[in-house]
Amino acid sequence: MTVLDDIIVGVKEDMEARRRLVSLEELKERAAGAPPARDAWAALGGPASARIDLKVIAEIKRRSPSKGDLAPIDDPASLAAQYADGGASVISVLTERRRFGGSLADLDAVRAAVETPLLRKDFTVDEYQIWEARAHGADLILLIVAALSDAELAHFSALSHELGMNVLVETHTEEEIERAVAAQARIIGINVRNLKTLDVDRSVFGSLAGLIPAGAVVVAESGVRSADDVAQYAAGGANAILVGEALVSDSTPRERISEFKAAGAAAIAVRN
Repeated sequence: MTVLDDIIVGVKEDMEARRRLVSLEELKERAAGAPPARDAWAALGGPASARIDLKVIAEIKRRSPSKGDLAPIDDPASLAAQYADGGASVISVLTERRRFGGSLADLDAVRAAVETPLLRKDFTVDEYQIWEARAHGADLILLIVAALSDAELAHFSALSHELGMNVLVETHTEEEIERAVAAQARIIGINVRNLKTLDVDRSVFGSLAGLIPAGAVVVAESGVRSADDVAQYAAGGANAILVGEALVSDSTPRERISEFKAAGAAAIAVRN
C-alpha cells in the first residue's frame, strides 16, 4: 500500500463518521443557503492575457506525513488574515485530520475571517466532500488525479462547477497531465512531491509544465523553501505557487509572501 492509499483509507473512515452526523441532504440544504462561491479562477489570473505576476496560494497546515509537526496554529483565522494582508490570492486550508491535523472547524474560522477565495485542501474521493466544502464556504477544491478514475474526475469536476466552485487538479506525471487536460481542467497543479513515496524532486515541474495548455493556470506545488525556488518555478512556467511549510514555520508570513511574489514577478518579467 502506498502512502496515498493509506491516507485515503483514513479519509474515507473519517468521512463516514461525519456522514453519520450530517446527512448528504442536510449538506445540500446548507450549501444552498451559503453565500455564492468567490471566483478563484479570476483570483489566480484567469485568462492568459491577464496574467502579469505570480499568484500565491498560502496554506494553513499544522503537520505533514513527510515532516511531522510543522506549527501548532492555535488561531487559523489570524494566520489567514496575515496571508491575506501579504497578498495571497487564495488561502488553502487543510481539513484532513489524521495526517495533517486539520478540520472543517479550521475552514469555518478562516471563512469568517477573510474574503480571499478558499481552497478546501483534502483528498476528495466522494461527492459528499464536495457538498461539504461548499456548505462550509470553500470556493475551490482539490482533485488529485492519482487518487481518482477518469469517471470520478469528470463527475467531481462537473459537480464542483455546478456549485459555483473551481477545481485545482493535481498531477505528478505526464500521463496524469493528459488525464487532467482531457477532463478540461482550467487550474492544473504539478506536485513535485510523489504522494506515493513522499519524495520531492523539483525538476519534475520543469519537465512537465510545458505539457499544460497555455489557457490553463499552472500551479507549482511543494518544494518551496526560498525566493530562489519561487523564481525557478516562475521561470519554468508557473502562474502560481502553493506553499505551506515555508509560511507556517516563519514568524513573518506576511513579509514572506511579499518576498515570494516579488521574486516570482521578476522571473516572469524575464520570461516574457
